[in-house]
Amino acid sequence: MAHEKIVVQNRKARYDYQVLDTFEAGLALRGTEVKSLRQGHMVLKDSYCDIVGGQAYLVGAHISPYEQGNINNHEPERRRKLLLHKRQIEKLDTIVSEKGLTLVPLKVYFKSGKAKLEFGLCRGKKTFDKRETIKKRETDREMAQAVRESQKQ
Repeated sequence: MAHEKIVVQNRKARYDYQVLDTFEAGLALRGTEVKSLRQGHMVLKDSYCDIVGGQAYLVGAHISPYEQGNINNHEPERRRKLLLHKRQIEKLDTIVSEKGLTLVPLKVYFKSGKAKLEFGLCRGKKTFDKRETIKKRETDREMAQAVRESQKQ
C-alpha cells in the first residue's frame, strides 16, 4: 500500500454528520495549489461536494495562495473538479437526490504523489445524537482510564 501524507482533516464532519459510506477521489489542481497543499495550507470547514452536469466538484474549500507564487496564482475558493469514474458519479447523484444525503469532504491527503480527497456520504445528526456521541466518548475514556489505573497497581 502507498504511503499517505495527510494534509487536512475535517474533524467537525464526523461530529455533525453520520458517515454512511466513504469514497476516494482525485483532485484536479493547479500547480500553485499543489505547492500550497504540500505546505498544509487548506481549510475544509463549510465545504461540500456537488454534482453538476455529470461532473463532481469540491465547493467551498479554501487553499491559501502560494507565497512564492506570481500573478498567475490561483483563486483561494474556486470550485475544484473531482476525478471519479462516470458510473461512480451517476450512482452518487442518484443516491444523493433520492435519499436527501450530503457529500461531505473528510480529509485531503497525498497518495503516491497525487492529491486525493476522501469524502463521505452523510446524513445530518440531530442535537440528541451529538449528545449521545459525546456521552459515549466520555464513558469510553473513563473505562480506558480505569483499566490503566488497575494495571498500574
